[in-house]
Amino acid sequence: MTPEPTLPLTGLYIHIPFCRAKCPYCDFYSLTNLSAINDYIRALITELNLRRCVAHCADTIYLGGGTPSVLAPQQIGRILDCVYRNFSIAADAEVTLEVNPGTVSRGNLKDYQSIGINRLNIGLQSICDNTLLFLGRIHSARQGVDTYNWSREVGFENVGLDLMYAIPGRNRSHWEAELTDVIRMEPEHLSCYSLTIEAGTPIADRVDKGEIHPLDEKTAGDLFSLTNACLNSNNYDQYEISNFARRTAVVGIDRRSRHNRKYWKLAPYLGFGPAAHSYQQNERWWNHRSLDRYLSDLTMQKMPVADREILNRDQQIIEFIYLGLRQTDGIDTKAFALRFGTGLYDMFGPVLESLSNEKLVESYPGRIRLTERGMRFHESVIGRVLC
Repeated sequence: MTPEPTLPLTGLYIHIPFCRAKCPYCDFYSLTNLSAINDYIRALITELNLRRCVAHCADTIYLGGGTPSVLAPQQIGRILDCVYRNFSIAADAEVTLEVNPGTVSRGNLKDYQSIGINRLNIGLQSICDNTLLFLGRIHSARQGVDTYNWSREVGFENVGLDLMYAIPGRNRSHWEAELTDVIRMEPEHLSCYSLTIEAGTPIADRVDKGEIHPLDEKTAGDLFSLTNACLNSNNYDQYEISNFARRTAVVGIDRRSRHNRKYWKLAPYLGFGPAAHSYQQNERWWNHRSLDRYLSDLTMQKMPVADREILNRDQQIIEFIYLGLRQTDGIDTKAFALRFGTGLYDMFGPVLESLSNEKLVESYPGRIRLTERGMRFHESVIGRVLC
């Protein structure tokens, strides 16, 4: 479809809830039984048909998971064909596919590109076999590097890598060496996440049993600072606490994730698939976190929505501040005043002044943002602002 240029922009997220194996640290909704893939695709197409909308122009499509690359290129192509039939899609849309090493070949990647994928996000996590073993990944370091190299060989020009640090048993020099090696690969985007122990995951059970000892807050914070310093001095700009984009001298080329920025900017987005969330005009709704329930509802031509909420003013303020302070640009104080009818400092002046004195936040014309030290303690800083 050819969208009208005046249509408001939105993003489309499609959740692929299948993995070859479940990583012990992951709490995202996914299943390791791949036998339901065809049933899922049929239900997803029904959901896309039911939610047909040309009132917005989608300039991002993001296929996430799970592991979307367990689906064959023909299956991904079938999904994208349905998306383009039912939604207005911008000609320059960013179309991202998450892929995991161990699930793709050079041929697969070429086929994904041929059906319209123009951005890859590779779940590398590490290029150290010991770390990958600890994280329960299905691939080796060699397979991870091969997947990246194949993406270049077939012509992908926008590739992001996910990395994880603060791994028990791995020290500062290990992480610095690994980060240096990844920088030499020159991906357009890097997402660097500190290992988080999520309740209910197998790794959390091992922590509870004393089998694993997570890094202390100071050590993890030092690794965060090391990550920022290393990447910022090697041609990468941090634009969100965990996300970095490679600088480019080409006018009009921006390697920040256009889709993920929609979440942080409170822009509208529509989610499809089990457990997917949607957000428009201060209303949020989400699908059932159950493939069986998702399939059942769509078999009856029923929307698979589990629940929804309309955010009140206080909730909107909380999200505006929380998400704004995750970004290195920080909070636009004028936008805050226009949206909520009062100034940010009118509401939070004393605590912001205190945080500024502690070098946790800093102000510059029209904005307030976290310092690097503030980013190390993001959750506690936010807690102080919003308490």
